[in-house]
Amino acid sequence: MSDATLHDAKRDPDDFAVQIADSIESFIVAVAEVSRGDEPDSAVPFLLLEVSQLILTGGRLGAHEDFLPDERYEPDVGPEPDVDELRERFARLLDPVDVYSEVFDPYVPRSAPVACRISDDLADIITDLRHGMAHYRDGRVSEALWWWQFSYLSNWGPTATAALRALQSLVAHVRLDQPLDELGGLDTDDAAAEEQLAEEAGKVMAAEIAGPLGLRSI
Repeated sequence: MSDATLHDAKRDPDDFAVQIADSIESFIVAVAEVSRGDEPDSAVPFLLLEVSQLILTGGRLGAHEDFLPDERYEPDVGPEPDVDELRERFARLLDPVDVYSEVFDPYVPRSAPVACRISDDLADIITDLRHGMAHYRDGRVSEALWWWQFSYLSNWGPTATAALRALQSLVAHVRLDQPLDELGGLDTDDAAAEEQLAEEAGKVMAAEIAGPLGLRSI
């Protein structure tokens, strides 16, 4: 996507805001393309790459001094675009490895793992990023940067980090020819899901998911 689509032509492409917006827009477009399922054999590697690059963008936002919006109250950006279709497409595309376990806060002692879904994570991340992009497209650059930074620290940053860990682990299991513990039937809405993580029986051999998810053993 050209800079002209996103930015005023007078804006310096080396400007911090322009670079952040470019990276975020690139992620939104790329993830939407992957969700279409046109290249299922490359889905997981593409997601691993895109989420990794997004986390670098988040790191730049997190390391920057606090951004302050120009207005005291956030301007209305209109209705949030629906992400249910994207969520459902990824749920189908990533089955049976959509569900994974994650510790919500590594600094809380003896935290129990919780069940998460990569499809939910991607939809939530896209929602946060689109909200900031709406401000950016309307010319409210400081508001966009504030929102992206705040939501990185409070929501999409931890979510993207968890999804990246799951994707990297999935790639590692397949490339290293290590079987995966079966998570089929694990429900992220089930209160007993945390206990089930340690009790799920059976194995899903890496060879069974390598083809559909675009992974190969070495």
